[in-house]
Amino acid sequence: MRKAFNRGGYQKASVMKGRKRHQRLSLAVMFSELMLASWETMTRRSLLILQNDCSPAEYRRMANEKAEAAARSAARLVSGRGRAKMSSLLAPWHSRAIANARRLRKK
Repeated sequence: MRKAFNRGGYQKASVMKGRKRHQRLSLAVMFSELMLASWETMTRRSLLILQNDCSPAEYRRMANEKAEAAARSAARLVSGRGRAKMSSLLAPWHSRAIANARRLRKK
């Protein structure tokens, strides 16, 4: 808990804790978060392009992140001998989409 200043005194203010990094998500939640983060990322990148503010690094990132996620998913599929769970195959796509949405919010 953090303490917040309140006109001469202190009162406790709750701090929202984020999800644990290694907490497993259900497939439905993962799909939903992936979909929303992807839409947000596409919208923000489209606005950057329309405003002519999209850097060459961002254009490279658009292509490279998809290749990396595909390679990681393929590696998991091969290492699991074709028996990998769907959530483990989606995890690289999910983590990149969430990270991109979070990063682009700051621009």
